[in-house]
Amino acid sequence: MKAAILNQYNKKDVNLSFSNLPTPDITADQVLVKSLAAGVNPVDNMITKGEVKLIIPYHLPIVAGNKLVGEIIDLGANVKGFQKGDRIFARLPLNHPGAFAEFAAIDSQAIAKVPAYLSNEEAAAIPLTALTAMQAFELLNVQPGKRIFISGGTGGFGGMAIPLAKAMGLYVITNGSGRNAERVLKLCADEFIDYRQTDYVKVLKDVDYVIDTLGGQETAKQFQILKQGGSLVSLKGMPNGDFAKRMQLPFFKKILFSLAGSRLDKMAAKRQQKYFFIFVHADSKQLQQAADIFEKQSLHPVVEQIYPFSELNTALQKVAQGHAKGKTVITF
Repeated sequence: MKAAILNQYNKKDVNLSFSNLPTPDITADQVLVKSLAAGVNPVDNMITKGEVKLIIPYHLPIVAGNKLVGEIIDLGANVKGFQKGDRIFARLPLNHPGAFAEFAAIDSQAIAKVPAYLSNEEAAAIPLTALTAMQAFELLNVQPGKRIFISGGTGGFGGMAIPLAKAMGLYVITNGSGRNAERVLKLCADEFIDYRQTDYVKVLKDVDYVIDTLGGQETAKQFQILKQGGSLVSLKGMPNGDFAKRMQLPFFKKILFSLAGSRLDKMAAKRQQKYFFIFVHADSKQLQQAADIFEKQSLHPVVEQIYPFSELNTALQKVAQGHAKGKTVITF
């Protein structure tokens, strides 16, 4: 099979090399999938640059890629609830990527059935982002009727998280460039703040929950709009001790991340708030829950650009540039 390989970390170059490899064997708990489409995400470039090696110390070389859509062509003896020919999607397990290949062996605890109404390209846009939203909601312990602020909601994450948040019964506020306001409001966001005209800190207060997609100084700013006792999940902030504990990292990494995230932890503690950092993991039940919500509401993720597998490196470079209005996908 043709596969895209990460041979070594490189902070300046996100390109992967192509190789021909044997089709993978499967264990009793895995399925063998013929790849149909794969999502291309910032985390793919973060891995290539070595930015997550403290969290996941990969033994290079590895087949790259973190989410895919495919057809099951073989099943292990212990796999239940699936059969050959099923179209599935997955955020691959953290320690076993491999979406950028013509075939993949995937743990059955990572897969869910694709709603029939979605195209392969649309389905490829869903797993990682939808699971990030679902796992953020879980950490926040969201309750219907409460208010949530999703910063930078005009990007690919907002396009997924906003309708899922609405399905959870939340009142959704987001911000971004005003030229994207109409598109975001069509996702059923309740309020949109044009960051060029209004600083959200000046118009929001006592928000129940925040999902921070911006990081940097914006993470600290978002504590100001959070109510006393409220909770914030960051996709871009600093990992902290709580994160290291949830990830079951070694003791020295728990100490390291406790120190790294101490400033944000102290900031949250001033008003009995909670700070969480998230690095999304595979979860078939949560992915199926998100898929069921999408199907019930006939939601369609925004796919901005599609490339053939042979142009994967062009897709990775496009994602590295940022400013996405939707998801980037490759097809096989």
